[in-house]
Amino acid sequence: MPGKTPRLVPFLLAVSLALTGCEVVDDPGSSTGQTPPVESADARAQLDALTVAKAGSMRGYSREKFPHWRDTGDNCDVRDSVLERDGDKVKRSGCNVVAGSWRSIYDDQVLNSPTKVDIDHMVPLANAWRSGAAKWDNDKRSDFANDLDRPQLIAVSASSNRSKGDQDPSTWKPTARDSWCTYAVDWVTVKSYWELTVTDAEKTALNDMLETCG
Repeated sequence: MPGKTPRLVPFLLAVSLALTGCEVVDDPGSSTGQTPPVESADARAQLDALTVAKAGSMRGYSREKFPHWRDTGDNCDVRDSVLERDGDKVKRSGCNVVAGSWRSIYDDQVLNSPTKVDIDHMVPLANAWRSGAAKWDNDKRSDFANDLDRPQLIAVSASSNRSKGDQDPSTWKPTARDSWCTYAVDWVTVKSYWELTVTDAEKTALNDMLETCG
């Protein structure tokens, strides 16, 4: 009967997903607990409150001193959590993300496979080392490297991630100018929470980018 057809849709979808072992996630980010975005005015105030200092030495630095990615159960890790949060029409096998679509805000690329996505640290680990993290212990550095509560982890294209490297906004900005406001706000949010320093050039660049917020 025509009136019963709509009721079959969720049933057939559930059967199909059960047979494939995948799950569709319609609302990425709903389970991450990420804090709400900071307004640009708040970001300006936070930036003004940051300590301005010269970049520290890279002596003793290694990525191994920022242990990541942490396990999140069933062979999954923080990378999968970010892929799920930032993706559209994400499919999982268990908790492993196996399909979906991601838009890289750095360059506006649309990525149609998780294998094409890099998980970038908004404030690079090496930059954090130079701006205060060298004094932390490995446990705190691991908390920083796996921080899902601030905008520290973001799914982006591999090419933009490689281009950025460990640079700060004074030497690297997203090629997609319409993301400059978000980028600056997120950078300041992370540095403010973790009480990291900024250089003069970095602060100037961030203020310029915050001007694009309107």
